[in-house]
Amino acid sequence: MTRDNLLFAIIGVLLGFIIGFLFASNMSQRYAPTALSSGQLPSDHPPTDPNARGQNPAGMQAEVTASLEKARNEPQNFEAQVQAAQLYYQIQRFDQAIEFLLKANQLKPDDYQTVAALGVVNLDAGHYGVAETWYRAALLKKRDDTATLAGLAAATLGKGDTKAAEEAIANLEKVDPNSVDLPQFRSRLASLKSGDKPK
Repeated sequence: MTRDNLLFAIIGVLLGFIIGFLFASNMSQRYAPTALSSGQLPSDHPPTDPNARGQNPAGMQAEVTASLEKARNEPQNFEAQVQAAQLYYQIQRFDQAIEFLLKANQLKPDDYQTVAALGVVNLDAGHYGVAETWYRAALLKKRDDTATLAGLAAATLGKGDTKAAEEAIANLEKVDPNSVDLPQFRSRLASLKSGDKPK
Protein backbone atom coordinates (compact mmCIF):
# COMPACT_ATOMS: atom_id res chain seq x y z
CA MET A 1 0.00 0.00 0.00
CA THR A 2 1.46 3.34 -1.00
CA ARG A 3 1.82 6.23 1.42
CA ASP A 4 -1.02 8.13 -0.28
CA ASN A 5 -3.34 5.13 -0.15
CA LEU A 6 -2.51 4.60 3.51
CA LEU A 7 -3.19 8.27 4.25
CA PHE A 8 -6.57 8.13 2.49
CA ALA A 9 -7.45 4.92 4.35
CA ILE A 10 -6.61 6.56 7.68
CA ILE A 11 -8.60 9.66 6.74
CA GLY A 12 -11.59 7.53 5.76
CA VAL A 13 -11.50 5.67 9.07
CA LEU A 14 -11.07 8.95 10.98
CA LEU A 15 -13.96 10.58 9.17
CA GLY A 16 -16.23 7.61 9.79
CA PHE A 17 -15.43 7.52 13.47
CA ILE A 18 -15.70 11.26 13.93
CA ILE A 19 -19.12 11.43 12.31
CA GLY A 20 -20.24 8.45 14.38
CA PHE A 21 -19.04 10.10 17.55
CA LEU A 22 -20.84 13.35 16.79
CA PHE A 23 -23.94 11.91 18.43
CA ALA A 24 -22.22 10.32 21.39
CA SER A 25 -18.93 11.99 22.17
CA ASN A 26 -16.80 9.86 24.42
CA MET A 27 -14.19 12.42 25.31
CA SER A 28 -12.87 12.11 28.82
CA GLN A 29 -13.42 15.38 30.64
CA ARG A 30 -13.18 14.04 34.17
CA TYR A 31 -9.53 13.62 34.93
CA ALA A 32 -7.67 16.67 33.58
CA PRO A 33 -8.44 20.10 32.17
CA THR A 34 -6.38 19.52 29.05
CA ALA A 35 -6.43 20.98 25.59
CA LEU A 36 -7.96 17.68 24.58
CA SER A 37 -11.02 18.10 26.74
CA SER A 38 -11.46 21.69 27.81
CA GLY A 39 -11.96 23.47 24.53
CA GLN A 40 -8.59 25.23 24.79
CA LEU A 41 -7.73 24.70 21.16
CA PRO A 42 -5.41 26.67 18.90
CA SER A 43 -7.00 29.51 16.93
CA ASP A 44 -6.67 27.67 13.62
CA HIS A 45 -8.32 24.46 14.89
CA PRO A 46 -11.18 23.11 12.74
CA PRO A 47 -14.70 23.91 14.03
CA THR A 48 -15.83 21.73 16.91
CA ASP A 49 -19.55 22.46 16.57
CA PRO A 50 -21.18 19.05 15.97
CA ASN A 51 -23.88 20.61 13.78
CA ALA A 52 -21.29 22.27 11.56
CA ARG A 53 -19.45 18.96 11.18
CA GLY A 54 -22.53 16.98 10.36
CA GLN A 55 -23.58 19.38 7.62
CA ASN A 56 -20.36 19.15 5.62
CA PRO A 57 -18.61 15.75 5.68
CA ALA A 58 -16.43 16.67 2.68
CA GLY A 59 -15.26 19.80 4.44
CA MET A 60 -14.66 17.78 7.57
CA GLN A 61 -12.50 15.31 5.65
CA ALA A 62 -10.47 18.17 4.22
CA GLU A 63 -9.94 19.60 7.71
CA VAL A 64 -8.89 16.24 9.13
CA THR A 65 -6.50 15.71 6.23
CA ALA A 66 -5.05 19.20 6.63
CA SER A 67 -4.58 18.79 10.40
CA LEU A 68 -2.85 15.42 10.13
CA GLU A 69 -0.67 16.54 7.22
CA LYS A 70 0.31 19.68 9.09
CA ALA A 71 1.33 17.68 12.17
CA ARG A 72 3.41 15.27 10.05
CA ASN A 73 4.98 17.98 7.89
CA GLU A 74 5.66 20.40 10.74
CA PRO A 75 7.13 18.28 13.55
CA GLN A 76 8.30 21.44 15.34
CA ASN A 77 4.77 22.91 15.41
CA PHE A 78 3.45 22.36 18.94
CA GLU A 79 -0.16 23.33 18.16
CA ALA A 80 -0.25 20.99 15.14
CA GLN A 81 0.85 18.06 17.32
CA VAL A 82 -1.87 18.84 19.87
CA GLN A 83 -4.51 19.11 17.12
CA ALA A 84 -3.56 15.74 15.67
CA ALA A 85 -3.60 14.19 19.16
CA GLN A 86 -7.08 15.56 19.74
CA LEU A 87 -8.39 14.12 16.46
CA TYR A 88 -7.07 10.67 17.32
CA TYR A 89 -8.30 10.93 20.91
CA GLN A 90 -11.82 11.73 19.76
CA ILE A 91 -11.99 8.45 17.87
CA GLN A 92 -10.28 6.54 20.68
CA ARG A 93 -7.07 5.88 18.75
CA PHE A 94 -5.15 6.37 21.95
CA ASP A 95 -1.74 5.14 20.80
CA GLN A 96 -1.70 7.62 17.91
CA ALA A 97 -2.88 10.40 20.24
CA ILE A 98 -0.06 9.52 22.63
CA GLU A 99 2.46 9.64 19.78
CA PHE A 100 1.52 13.23 18.92
CA LEU A 101 1.29 14.28 22.57
CA LEU A 102 4.80 12.95 23.19
CA LYS A 103 6.03 15.07 20.27
CA ALA A 104 4.24 18.09 21.74
CA ASN A 105 5.80 17.35 25.14
CA GLN A 106 9.27 17.22 23.57
CA LEU A 107 8.64 20.66 22.07
CA LYS A 108 7.29 22.16 25.32
CA PRO A 109 8.30 19.94 28.25
CA ASP A 110 7.00 22.45 30.80
CA ASP A 111 3.51 22.73 29.31
CA TYR A 112 1.18 21.53 32.07
CA GLN A 113 -1.75 20.81 29.76
CA THR A 114 0.29 18.41 27.62
CA VAL A 115 1.71 16.57 30.62
CA ALA A 116 -1.78 16.19 32.13
CA ALA A 117 -3.18 15.12 28.74
CA LEU A 118 -0.60 12.33 28.57
CA GLY A 119 -2.00 11.11 31.88
CA VAL A 120 -5.57 11.24 30.55
CA VAL A 121 -4.89 9.42 27.29
CA ASN A 122 -2.71 6.74 28.87
CA LEU A 123 -5.40 6.18 31.51
CA ASP A 124 -8.07 5.77 28.83
CA ALA A 125 -5.75 3.44 26.93
CA GLY A 126 -5.39 1.24 30.02
CA HIS A 127 -1.69 2.07 30.47
CA TYR A 128 -2.14 2.63 34.18
CA GLY A 129 1.51 2.69 35.23
CA VAL A 130 2.43 5.16 32.48
CA ALA A 131 -0.65 7.26 33.28
CA GLU A 132 0.40 7.37 36.93
CA THR A 133 3.85 8.63 35.93
CA TRP A 134 2.40 11.45 33.80
CA TYR A 135 -0.15 12.42 36.45
CA ARG A 136 2.60 12.60 39.07
CA ALA A 137 4.67 14.78 36.72
CA ALA A 138 1.64 17.06 36.23
CA LEU A 139 1.11 17.31 39.99
CA LEU A 140 4.69 18.53 40.40
CA LYS A 141 3.58 21.53 38.36
CA LYS A 142 0.09 21.96 39.94
CA ARG A 143 -0.17 19.97 43.13
CA ASP A 144 -3.76 20.96 43.98
CA ASP A 145 -5.39 20.30 40.60
CA THR A 146 -8.43 18.20 41.54
CA ALA A 147 -8.90 16.73 38.05
CA THR A 148 -5.30 15.52 37.97
CA LEU A 149 -5.55 14.16 41.52
CA ALA A 150 -8.66 12.23 40.48
CA GLY A 151 -6.83 10.91 37.42
CA LEU A 152 -3.95 9.75 39.59
CA ALA A 153 -6.40 7.97 41.91
CA ALA A 154 -8.00 6.25 38.90
CA ALA A 155 -4.59 5.20 37.53
CA THR A 156 -3.40 3.72 40.83
CA LEU A 157 -6.69 1.86 41.23
CA GLY A 158 -6.44 0.55 37.68
CA LYS A 159 -2.92 -0.62 38.45
CA GLY A 160 -4.15 -2.39 41.57
CA ASP A 161 -1.73 -0.51 43.85
CA THR A 162 -3.75 -0.18 47.06
CA LYS A 163 -1.12 1.80 48.95
CA ALA A 164 -0.70 4.40 46.19
CA ALA A 165 -4.48 4.50 45.67
CA GLU A 166 -5.10 5.17 49.38
CA GLU A 167 -2.62 8.04 49.27
CA ALA A 168 -4.08 9.48 46.05
CA ILE A 169 -7.65 9.26 47.38
CA ALA A 170 -6.60 10.92 50.66
CA ASN A 171 -4.91 13.75 48.72
CA LEU A 172 -7.99 14.23 46.55
CA GLU A 173 -10.22 14.27 49.63
CA LYS A 174 -7.98 16.88 51.28
CA VAL A 175 -8.14 19.20 48.26
CA ASP A 176 -11.78 18.51 47.28
CA PRO A 177 -13.77 16.73 50.00
CA ASN A 178 -16.92 17.02 47.85
CA SER A 179 -15.43 15.38 44.76
CA VAL A 180 -18.08 13.32 42.99
CA ASP A 181 -15.41 10.69 42.27
CA LEU A 182 -14.61 9.91 45.91
CA PRO A 183 -17.44 7.40 46.59
CA GLN A 184 -16.56 5.41 43.47
CA PHE A 185 -12.85 5.47 44.28
CA ARG A 186 -13.45 4.33 47.86
CA SER A 187 -15.65 1.50 46.63
CA ARG A 188 -13.04 0.35 44.12
CA LEU A 189 -10.33 0.55 46.78
CA ALA A 190 -12.43 -1.56 49.17
CA SER A 191 -12.90 -4.14 46.40
CA LEU A 192 -9.16 -4.22 45.75
CA LYS A 193 -8.41 -4.70 49.43
CA SER A 194 -10.92 -7.51 49.76
CA GLY A 195 -9.36 -9.27 46.79
CA ASP A 196 -12.23 -8.67 44.37
CA LYS A 197 -11.35 -7.91 40.80
CA PRO A 198 -11.52 -4.11 40.19
CA LYS A 199 -14.55 -2.99 38.24
